[in-house]
Amino acid sequence: MSPAPDAAQREAAHALEVRKRMREVEEAILSRAPEHDLQPSLDRIAAVMELLGDPQRTFPVIHVTGTNGKTSTARIIESVLREMGLKTGRFTSPHLHSMLERIAVGGRPVDAERFLAAWDDVSPIIEIVDARSLESGGPRMTYFEVLVAVAYAAFADLPVDVAVVEVGMGGTWDATNVVDAPVSVVTPIDVDHRHFLGDTPEAIAHEKAGIIKPDGIAVSGVQEHREAAEVLIDRAAEVGARIVFEGNDFGVTERDVAVGGQQLSLRGLAGDYPDLYLPLHGGHQAQNAAVAVAAVEAFVGGGEQALDLDVLRAGLAAVESPGRLEIVRRSPTVLVDAAHNPAGARALRQALEDAFTFVKLVGVVAVMADKDAAEMLEVLEPALDEVVVTRNTSPRSMRPRELGALAAEIFGEHRVTVVDDLPDALDRAAGLADEGGVAGGVLATGSVVTAAEVRMLLGTTDV
Repeated sequence: MSPAPDAAQREAAHALEVRKRMREVEEAILSRAPEHDLQPSLDRIAAVMELLGDPQRTFPVIHVTGTNGKTSTARIIESVLREMGLKTGRFTSPHLHSMLERIAVGGRPVDAERFLAAWDDVSPIIEIVDARSLESGGPRMTYFEVLVAVAYAAFADLPVDVAVVEVGMGGTWDATNVVDAPVSVVTPIDVDHRHFLGDTPEAIAHEKAGIIKPDGIAVSGVQEHREAAEVLIDRAAEVGARIVFEGNDFGVTERDVAVGGQQLSLRGLAGDYPDLYLPLHGGHQAQNAAVAVAAVEAFVGGGEQALDLDVLRAGLAAVESPGRLEIVRRSPTVLVDAAHNPAGARALRQALEDAFTFVKLVGVVAVMADKDAAEMLEVLEPALDEVVVTRNTSPRSMRPRELGALAAEIFGEHRVTVVDDLPDALDRAAGLADEGGVAGGVLATGSVVTAAEVRMLLGTTDV
């Protein structure tokens, strides 16, 4: 039965007011220092949490750090926990289309009304902490710190049974690190964010190891850099935590390419799990799944209780990771991937070789200026027949002609096209992929922003 006209009008007016308020709040949050402008201190976020009554201590947390694979691993963990019947919260970053994506409840982005309710709870406290910080010569809270505060307030208000929380950058000084997580997860560590985290895997590992807490369990992916693994082991010993490693304590035992993903068998901390379907591509995603399963085992049974196989199968089969080697269009096939550093590019290339066969593959690449674009292009060169270099809408995006000069040195000028704007670059790449009637494909990559904008251009905004 349709609502009465006056009721429908009230609903429409309310929805309009919510959208208006959401825009105002988003603008207020975006006016703060951006997340790549790290302010290395937990003082501000800790002060907000204390004044709110420490909402982050009202629910257990699985805390996830690493260089690449954090978001996918967090999504896999959350999907399995949700299939077990737990009410889940999930905090990840960055987002693709809306900041609401960063705070998920039950696997879906928080709705605007719940976000605004949490904002109303925390914003007066944020003003107090801002004022104190400014008085002492410090900065206002950053964009990222504010979103962490909103997330923790929203999760406590529900409340959730467990939250899966991805760090923004590093670990020790990351704003998310005001929790005492019984389970911490460290995906493979490589060099990224040099300006803030250091130039070596060892230095970066010291930052990321800060999320390992006393008497907890730390679950680590394969660490190719021995010095990074040693840092994690030392941190665990220092705080009395147990640490387990992929390849030693758990891992992937079988893997086969399947339609739309892959078929896996995993060895967990407490059991073996055969014939699992994961709707994500690439060996790196299989490893992310192994880490995620070990983290769930650690959380629900201290790593000593096997998971129900049917529940695990359902949880893995339901996993989504938008923007991670995702098909967003066919004819020609257009893939997007959020790889934004050399380690991510290596995983992407291996996944392409593993899961896709194109007669011709054309890249659309837009990279942030502070990233190692040359090494990323070198990694991707064997997988791409041609590359169209461009820029996304971020002011941090490298200028196309500068990126084009790097690409020409690596690909040769005859394989490189420079296009100033991303929409035109996407059209150009589609034309090159279809040239001569071949069944070509297009890969758009280089940053999360690039992946997000191509998704939006092609009408895909679901997350």
